[in-house]
Amino acid sequence: MHMIIKKNHTLWRSNKTFITMHIMNNDSASSTSECDLQAVDQKHLALIEPHGSYVPAPIVSSFNDRIRPLLDCVDKLRHLNIMQEGIQLPTIVVVGDQSSGKSSVLESLAGISLPRGQGICTRVPLIMRLQNHNETELHLEYNGKLVPTDEVNIAEAIVLATNEIAGHGKGISNIPLSLIVKKNGVPDLTMVDLPGITRVPVHGQPEDIFEQISDIIMKYITPEESIILNVLSATVDFPTCESIRMSQKVDKTGERTIAVVTKVDKAPEGLLEKVTSNDVNIGLGYVCVKNRTGNKSYDEARSEEARLFQTHALLSKIDKSMVSVPVLAHKLVHIQANIISKCLPDIVKKINDKLAVNVASLNKLPQHLSSVAEALTMFMRILSSTKESLKKIFLRGEFDEYAEDVEMHCTARLAEMLNEYAVELHSKNVEKKEDFLKDEIMSLTEANGIGLPNFLPRAVFLNVLQKKVSVISAIPEVFVEKLWSYIETVVIKVLMHHFGDYQQLQSSTWCAVQNLIAKRKDESINWVREIIEMERLTDYTYNPEYVATCSTLMAQQKPFMEIMNDSDKPSIIKLKEIGEVDVGSLRMNKDIAQQAFEMKMRMIAYWKIVLMRMVDHMALYTMFSLRKMVNYEIEQEIVNELMASHGGGIERMLEESPCVSEKRLRLKRSVKLLKESKDVVAKIMDRIALQTDGEKA
Repeated sequence: MHMIIKKNHTLWRSNKTFITMHIMNNDSASSTSECDLQAVDQKHLALIEPHGSYVPAPIVSSFNDRIRPLLDCVDKLRHLNIMQEGIQLPTIVVVGDQSSGKSSVLESLAGISLPRGQGICTRVPLIMRLQNHNETELHLEYNGKLVPTDEVNIAEAIVLATNEIAGHGKGISNIPLSLIVKKNGVPDLTMVDLPGITRVPVHGQPEDIFEQISDIIMKYITPEESIILNVLSATVDFPTCESIRMSQKVDKTGERTIAVVTKVDKAPEGLLEKVTSNDVNIGLGYVCVKNRTGNKSYDEARSEEARLFQTHALLSKIDKSMVSVPVLAHKLVHIQANIISKCLPDIVKKINDKLAVNVASLNKLPQHLSSVAEALTMFMRILSSTKESLKKIFLRGEFDEYAEDVEMHCTARLAEMLNEYAVELHSKNVEKKEDFLKDEIMSLTEANGIGLPNFLPRAVFLNVLQKKVSVISAIPEVFVEKLWSYIETVVIKVLMHHFGDYQQLQSSTWCAVQNLIAKRKDESINWVREIIEMERLTDYTYNPEYVATCSTLMAQQKPFMEIMNDSDKPSIIKLKEIGEVDVGSLRMNKDIAQQAFEMKMRMIAYWKIVLMRMVDHMALYTMFSLRKMVNYEIEQEIVNELMASHGGGIERMLEESPCVSEKRLRLKRSVKLLKESKDVVAKIMDRIALQTDGEKA
């Protein structure tokens, strides 16, 4: 049964603790039902209250049936190790300096004997789950094993399990060991006992033992869901305790910290002031206890503790709400109830949210292909989507797939590149006014021969043209290299996006694109060189703009020649396409100045056509090459590469990449864990709902 825990969890705390958790049963799309978990009376949580005289009784009565399931739920989630998904559980974490009496406090709460000895007794996190039960049952859980034991052998069993986890010796481990204690009269509590803090390593301990212990403790006490049970010895100054310093780092206000003071009979002087002045900011209060000593029974120990706090001259002055193991159990049960009530709705939400995210991530992973037919179908689908993406960005100017990546807005970038190319071509044709007609006059002078005068030889025009073409000849080659480098970058980016889920094909597709681009780049360079050579060898155009421009420019010849023939006239003349020039120095060559002027004007008109032709041809060639590449060549090249003897064929798609395989396995494990956790919560909610309905009936 799948349960969707709705988002609105309302929590009130006054004389009653209310937990409202609306639950929707989603067995079918059409059937829904809601039930409320409400009204948990504080009297139902009531434990024995400390009285003036001790009455032998169980340490604390259990939760009632309505609260017990919530603790069961948290314990089951802890057993499933839901915390590995980053979902923290409400936890009472027991910390204390070495020899503070931490193990003795836990023994008093559980009514069992834990390992004793010099140095660190607790070498691994010990998760103690105490459950009030009519029949006694104890067992350990670790490394996937369940080991039954009993009260007589429990200490030895813990030592053996610890050695298996942390190794023989005095080293520690962060792998937890769970101890389940079902026993009549114990409080319903789940606590995590951590290694005692020691700064100085003893023989057999690693040199960084303090750092190792600190890391484990900080891992457990940092989450906001953790309650810190700080065990302090009455024989030391509380501010000097390392455990206090650690808890203050993560709980500066002390709202998550409760302190247990041990060995009160050894240092009763000033204890009342220490626990009432609260110099170390313990928000949940202090409880002073006297632990069992010697071979006394736990009942005898409780009686002795009660007499001590009733009759001792100093200890009897401490308020009865702050002394004895039963009071400690009472407070811990209430604190635990409050933290579970506060955290459980958020835990449910986090489980649902994390499950939804992981299921979505799992569904986004590439389909696991099991046959060549499936692989071929997937390959053709990917190839088709790749071609469509390339058509959109290269040919149609649609950038929705890469809206934020301006480098992938290819039509705009190509237009920019072409404009820059045109500007660079024209920049190489800037006329120097001080050299007006000098090149033309020199070329005409060098071409003089025996023949008719005032005749403009075509060879001279071609000679000047070839010089101008040589100046710009490298620009188109540089442009096509830049163009194809950009195209290669874009195509590979698109391919890696579409083939990203099948990394085993990426090398083949990458190689195919590189080979294709390299061939097209070489072809383009050869084409450019041919274009340049054609412009060098032939002066021809059918463009009427040449005639029109030439006529306009030649109309300036008459005023130019008037200046040449009349030395009294000003030598400055303003010419179209050139500007103002001083032609006075040309009068000494006035016999050929007219020919030089005519050749200059014709070259200006024709050079415009040449540059325009080179830009237009480049634009047409670029778009033609792109269209041919996208529509036909890429697909053919990739298929050829994949089917080649070294390509590995479509069968390679059946071999899932290690990265995807590992991610799929991790997500499947996570989804399985989260579903199990969701089912645990759902069953608990169903159980609570049935109990609530029964009480109403």
